[in-house]
Amino acid sequence: MTALLRYQGALLLRSQRWLAPFALYAAFVAVGIRPGDPVLDSLGYAAAGLVPLAAWLVRICVTNEPAPAREVVAAASGPVRVHAAALLTALTGALLTGAAGAAVALLLGDRAGLGPARTALAGGLAVAACALTGAAVGALCSRPLVRRRGYGVLAAALGSLPALVLAPSPANGALSALATGARSGVVPLPFTALAGALLLAGAAGTAACLAAARNA
Repeated sequence: MTALLRYQGALLLRSQRWLAPFALYAAFVAVGIRPGDPVLDSLGYAAAGLVPLAAWLVRICVTNEPAPAREVVAAASGPVRVHAAALLTALTGALLTGAAGAAVALLLGDRAGLGPARTALAGGLAVAACALTGAAVGALCSRPLVRRRGYGVLAAALGSLPALVLAPSPANGALSALATGARSGVVPLPFTALAGALLLAGAAGTAACLAAARNA
């Protein structure tokens, strides 16, 4: 799996298709996070942008290879492992980007009265929950479950919105916890949201990998 992850990471970097989502996320953070804003609100803002980013990265990673190359790699390593490596590569990119966004929020945000370690942990949990939720959206809206590019892009864009605003969504749970903490002055630790995001991402990833195996 390590070799597959290196392979997928190299494909992603060399394709330069990552530039657009990362540039948009950087602009999103630069516009929305201002010095002196409550740090928990800023962390929530940085985490929220990861839902569409992760979905976008998943679509990039699972479609990076030409079909002949994908078939050769799948024959050598198995379609499930190959697809799982693509999903994990996208998730890793989203988590690293989210860590950078959270660092900006921690540096610029007002942390008055809040413990720095607990605040950073809360932000990290929210970042992970949102990245996992976005990756789940991307896995369900990409090849092999959705083959047509236009339908997949539309589904991922539309799916990111309810993933942010609907109460059952783990991403919404993490963001709501940070917003409540910003008003109350008590730093939340949204472990429940993270657990839900792990279950959601695991189920979506499993479905996508099984579909890849059936279509191999």
